[in-house]
Amino acid sequence: MIRRKAKSPRALAVAGLPVPLELRESARSRRMTLRVDAARGLIQVVIPVGVAEEEALRFVGRHDGWVRARLAALPPQLPFADGATVPYMGVDHVVRHDPDLRGGTRREGGAILVGGQAEHVARRVRDFLLSEARRELAERSRAKAALIGARVAAVTVRDTKSRWGSCSATGRLSYSWRLILTPEPVLDYVVGHEVAHLREMNHSPRFWALCASLVPDVAGPRNWLKTNGARLLRYG
Repeated sequence: MIRRKAKSPRALAVAGLPVPLELRESARSRRMTLRVDAARGLIQVVIPVGVAEEEALRFVGRHDGWVRARLAALPPQLPFADGATVPYMGVDHVVRHDPDLRGGTRREGGAILVGGQAEHVARRVRDFLLSEARRELAERSRAKAALIGARVAAVTVRDTKSRWGSCSATGRLSYSWRLILTPEPVLDYVVGHEVAHLREMNHSPRFWALCASLVPDVAGPRNWLKTNGARLLRYG
């Protein structure tokens, strides 16, 4: 039996749809499935290998009402603009743009102060939050690793969409920069979770016991992320 290889995902602009459609072939799929990807702002259709594009589009058309209802229920995009409210460690801050501001972007008096030209505000706010996340996550990771006698090889911060953190077998920890938006106990829990993987690369009872020894609460932050995670992905 010759197995057909799945093609790379491809994005389509479909007339009548307010967001792009991503067509993804899967060798494991036996039927077409449809979902709205809130993080990337698109509709994703997973199809078995060999299904024609036209058939996939008809499938989407048959579920037009469901798609539009899900899109309407998505939280709005939250751009980093002058006057926008952005949480920093769970505390709301207002973005204040002042073209004459001296020095770099900073937090002050419940605000995130940004200088320079208006068209660069969004990038500068994002860069500031990314830098703050990198500093906070690296410091906490190394401090918690020291408590269990583990070594952190490196800490990286990215804009991941499917997970808040990860730990490699070589001791490299990776986090979503969006954790800087969460309340402090949530950020601290994710760090503790990934640091615990330096000793237990699993989710066994021993892992959870080690995780609980590194953070004051496990259940609360996990529930918070399940409830609020999608909204975090709308910022910026």
